[in-house]
Amino acid sequence: MSEVQLGLRNNLAQFSLLVVVNAMVGAMVGMERTILPPIAEQEFHLAAKSAVLSFIVVFGVTKALTNYLAGRLSDHLGRKQILVAGWLVATPVPFLLMWAPSWSWVLFANALLGVSQGLTWSTTVIMKIDLAGPSRRGLAMGLNEFAGYFAVAGSALATGFLAARYGLRPQPFYLGIGVAAIGLLLSACLVRDTKHHVTTESKLHGDSPAAAIPTQREVFWRTTLLEKNLSSVSQAGLVNNLNDGMAWGLFPLLFAAAKMSLEQIGTLAAIYPATWGLAQLVTGAGSDILGRKWLIASGMWVQAVGIAIVVLSSGFPGFAIGAALLGIGTAMVYPTLLAAIGDVAHPAWRGSAVGVYRLWRDLGYAIGAVLAGITADLFGLPAAVWLVAALTFASGVIVAVRMRETLQ
Repeated sequence: MSEVQLGLRNNLAQFSLLVVVNAMVGAMVGMERTILPPIAEQEFHLAAKSAVLSFIVVFGVTKALTNYLAGRLSDHLGRKQILVAGWLVATPVPFLLMWAPSWSWVLFANALLGVSQGLTWSTTVIMKIDLAGPSRRGLAMGLNEFAGYFAVAGSALATGFLAARYGLRPQPFYLGIGVAAIGLLLSACLVRDTKHHVTTESKLHGDSPAAAIPTQREVFWRTTLLEKNLSSVSQAGLVNNLNDGMAWGLFPLLFAAAKMSLEQIGTLAAIYPATWGLAQLVTGAGSDILGRKWLIASGMWVQAVGIAIVVLSSGFPGFAIGAALLGIGTAMVYPTLLAAIGDVAHPAWRGSAVGVYRLWRDLGYAIGAVLAGITADLFGLPAAVWLVAALTFASGVIVAVRMRETLQ
């Protein structure tokens, strides 16, 4: 136990391996971002936007609930077991999407994908926080989210390219088969658990892990409402993924309505997560120096501006600028929110707090898809996008007013 050390440099091999694993996690969800809305309209003839976005609702709800369970289970059972279980759940997903004879199959595949993402992404986040220790959490989360979302972008670009040349199915989903196999093998054979790092950090607090764990109900309400910093982080995470769910489901339809080709839609779908992923290399580390609060608040406002530019544009350049700004704003927020959770939550119940935060954050996918879909059906695509932009701006105001700086 005495040999266990905290810090990125001391745990470089395992940390780097987890970065690669999280890239595989991101690639699994990225394969849907370009082509699933066109599949809904062209192959399954879904006209209502709320029906098209139903796959995001299913994904968001299952991922959110699994996040909640994954955090608590990782505190009790260990991180690695949960990670491997997540990859096992992911293995049928590409085959279901390739062979789906009806939209219900697609929804079932997205339920499995949500469970898998909740288990795998949650545990890679928690394990990196465990390894990094208290001093470089922002950098650790920046590297984690960079890997995941840059892989989302690469996967979205690749599937758009394949779909333009070979059709919407099955060829684009071959990518998912390879990704799932690599992720499972790396996680099962090479990843080591980080429970001893949790014990080591707990000793720095002067207490034992067992003595520090509140009940799950207490963790839930602290993170959701009662603790100002944790609850501010949770609402910002929810609204962030609310606009991401809108971008995932409606942006491809908005671009198609503006006569963008499938390749152009794939490129635009990749710009947002690529910018998001790359910028986190700077913003995650920057939050360790500049602090968390104002990076989060201003990031929400930059997102709102990016969404507004997209809805005001009618061609590729404007769409690209808006998508890039949305990515930059999200990069300012995403790793910083996770680092703030690590600042506030005790290491003994950190996994549970991250699980509650990720419950609310990923419910944003479902809420955003439902809200955007219903608004688009009633008032049109632009109205739905404007509504999400306004909610995003308001979330930044809440952080500015309610949250205190968490970086000590």
